[in-house]
Amino acid sequence: MPTEQLLPTSQADKQAEKQEVKGYFETTGFDRWNRIYSDSSEVNRVQRNIRIGHQKTVDNVLDWLQEQGNLAGRSFCDAGCGVGSLTLPLAQAGAGSIAASDLSEAMVQEAARRAGEAGIAPGRIQFQASDLEGLSGRYDTVVCLDVFIHYPQQPAEEMVRHLAGLAEQHLIVSFAPYTPVLAVLKKIGQLFPGPSKTTRAYTLREKGIVKAAEAEGFVLKRRSLNKAPFYFSRLLAFERA
Repeated sequence: MPTEQLLPTSQADKQAEKQEVKGYFETTGFDRWNRIYSDSSEVNRVQRNIRIGHQKTVDNVLDWLQEQGNLAGRSFCDAGCGVGSLTLPLAQAGAGSIAASDLSEAMVQEAARRAGEAGIAPGRIQFQASDLEGLSGRYDTVVCLDVFIHYPQQPAEEMVRHLAGLAEQHLIVSFAPYTPVLAVLKKIGQLFPGPSKTTRAYTLREKGIVKAAEAEGFVLKRRSLNKAPFYFSRLLAFERA
């Protein structure tokens, strides 16, 4: 699991790190995560547990959204949609409109392909390749799942404020929470060589994420912790005050 890392020291450093993440998810990272977020049997034990944990987070969000009701009358932004793990079942559940984006063009193309394969009508989902900073518009509900692992604490809080500015009523985010235990697990993971090494990963302090949302007029309504071995994700649901 990720640990806290040194913050990028300049805008150039931040841009370089973003390009590193983008390059990873356009190449080897795409192959790896496309397998993880699928039914493929070509995954190792760690990857299988990540799949299980991520699905728990997605299911949790879908349950919350359906409890809120009126999916057909609401607009959604799935920021960092990956291959469509949330976007597709949300569309199938009757969401009014969905704007789905990801930093990786390869991920967006795969999500669109899966949408077509699932029989979701063209136009039901608006796909685009974009980083979080480039997102604009207004939506009833903005969701960002398991993306902040690529953001240190301060940039992650800035992104929470940005995403909150796009949300009319609801904001849902997840992230790897900082704990001493996860810090130890990350160090253990670094002892194992191999192609599973990825870009830098960050854990975040929940207090800062909550304060960032509150600064934009949101209040915390629900929280959960979804976990499987090698996967820990704090899920927070906010509503506009």
